[in-house]
Amino acid sequence: MGSRMIRPLLTIVTDAVKASLPAHIMTQPAPRTVRFLLHHPRQNQGFREWLGPASPKQIFLVSTSVSTTEIEIGPAGPGVRPGVPAQNLASTTGKQPIHKAGVNLAKNSSITKTVPQGPLEDLPEAASFLTMLWIPPGRFWMGSPPAEPEHRESESPLHLVQLQGFFMGQTPITQTQWRDVAAWQERPGEKWGRQLKLDPSRFQSKEGQGENKVRLLAGENNTDQRPVEQVSWLDAMEFCSRLSQRTGRTYTLPSDAQWEYACRAGTTTPFHFGDTISPELANYDGNHSYADGPKGLYREQTTPVGMFPANAWGLMEMHGNVNEWCLDEWHESYEGAPTDGRAWVDAAGGEKSKESEKTRLQRGGSWNYGPRGCRSACRNIDWPYDELGNVGFRVVCSPQSTSFIP
Repeated sequence: MGSRMIRPLLTIVTDAVKASLPAHIMTQPAPRTVRFLLHHPRQNQGFREWLGPASPKQIFLVSTSVSTTEIEIGPAGPGVRPGVPAQNLASTTGKQPIHKAGVNLAKNSSITKTVPQGPLEDLPEAASFLTMLWIPPGRFWMGSPPAEPEHRESESPLHLVQLQGFFMGQTPITQTQWRDVAAWQERPGEKWGRQLKLDPSRFQSKEGQGENKVRLLAGENNTDQRPVEQVSWLDAMEFCSRLSQRTGRTYTLPSDAQWEYACRAGTTTPFHFGDTISPELANYDGNHSYADGPKGLYREQTTPVGMFPANAWGLMEMHGNVNEWCLDEWHESYEGAPTDGRAWVDAAGGEKSKESEKTRLQRGGSWNYGPRGCRSACRNIDWPYDELGNVGFRVVCSPQSTSFIP
């Protein structure tokens, strides 16, 4: 594979561990602690697409960050370990977290740095960028084994898939990115297929939202950096079509296989950070737990992208926040599924008139899902014309259509 297989570690404090603790600690109630190993890339490669009103520019970049971060989450919150000072999740995301929670960084730590390479000096400071990260070629076992907690039959059978490398959006498409592209006017040679609403999202800072008006979080002035939602599969495909026409590069939705491969980033556990999940690491319904994991906060709305730790390939929000549309049509199982990473679409080429008749795949889970629906292998289904407040998307780009291949 393109990168070393990494298996995050889950540990529980046992009687043997308790016996080794100092006496003054043993006088306190014995905590139940879940440990997650968050693996970050030593080097990310990719590019930024500028979505401003002028011609889009492709800006190449290299991003470096910490290789491994270890956090512990116990009954008193994250980072509860005697004698170790708590630090902030911003150390792993490079951004201010949405909640005040200490995190113990037991390994090397540093804030993610981006080193741009390209004509940045002529871009306005407020330019809107789409960051695309390189996903290396490789193969993986797609789906989940029957022994995985809360396994679904639609995730069977496990099958080996070989993929070529591709670029994937670092985060789901944000409200500001959506607004920029939806506002583009046709140029000579371009043809838009359908009209796009400028502000479709339920959770947005817009006057007159009524009962759906968003609750802004601490330090949040607007919802521009939250994922766009209430966009249909057909809307997402129109977004990709406009981006492709304007840039000359091939953008589309990820295939089911591409999405899971990118989410796992070399892991085989239910989540890219381990065998279970915590509301400290993703936005989902924390009233529910998974396996031996903790319960926690239920935020009841979307959160800004990039507020939680990335996976080993630098991708964020792969678990929770919003479900993400995939290119594939829905199938009840993986019997007969492609093994080369392409989208599983039954309709013959050119039958666009039937696109709205086929149910489509969603991945990742959302802010109002329990942890079961946020697993790496979990697949969800909906009609391509549905516009739901928990569904968004991210895009992929073909390496053949760009001048930069790592």
